[in-house]
Amino acid sequence: MQPKAKPQAAPAFTVRLARDGADLEGAQRLRYRVFVEELGSDGPMVDHAARLERDRFDAHFDHLILIDEDSDAPDARDRVVGVYRLLPSDRLAEVGQFYSESEYDLSVLKASGRRLLELGRSCLLPDYRGGMAMWHLWNALSAYVAERGIEVLFGVASFHGTEVERLAGPLSLLHHRHLAPPDLRVRAQPDHFQRMDLVAEEALDRRAAMLAVPALIKAYLRLGGFVGEGAYVDHDFNTVDVCLVLDTARMNETQRAIYSRGLNG
Repeated sequence: MQPKAKPQAAPAFTVRLARDGADLEGAQRLRYRVFVEELGSDGPMVDHAARLERDRFDAHFDHLILIDEDSDAPDARDRVVGVYRLLPSDRLAEVGQFYSESEYDLSVLKASGRRLLELGRSCLLPDYRGGMAMWHLWNALSAYVAERGIEVLFGVASFHGTEVERLAGPLSLLHHRHLAPPDLRVRAQPDHFQRMDLVAEEALDRRAAMLAVPALIKAYLRLGGFVGEGAYVDHDFNTVDVCLVLDTARMNETQRAIYSRGLNG
């Protein structure tokens, strides 16, 4: 009889904001591994020679990085296993625009006078998905939001692939059931506007449609998040994007409880 294998200990995680160029390269290396190698993204932001996914916005954003302290990777930059990219609205003047403004008209949010936070480039290595890693990232994000008095969080989230017909069910479900109210309803830019109401609500297989919604999007929906009007087909990134908007003032008690204890994605 074979002896039972000892259960593996959970990784020792550290979550913090990137502090220097090496930390930033760790985030960009991770993004390359996930978005380029795994999901097939490409475009001017990709440095294949250095294996980095980066753009002009990186220098202005905060980068929340998750580090596996037990990793045996010889290069510390490769111990970064999760990342969130964050831009609070009080830093907008130095950048000139939010990253997602190339895809969505954010006028309704920018004119609100509320404290905004743009989220983006969220990713984890495959071995860390579905476990405690996202919980650690989310707890750190919650603390970041609280410390800065953020009122509205937003950012694009993606379906893999650019075949809109294949995504007709989940896109339609998001439009019919989770469309943002007018004061939060950002809209896909007109030159790339992709309708999301592709299937009538009464004709939807709601269970199948929700199963096809990526975990990150479902996580924000559980917190009371909404989607903007219209999707954006990003051929460079090989995705169909929707814009998520979360107003912390609209959370009910259950959603606040989920938010305050962190979210295991």
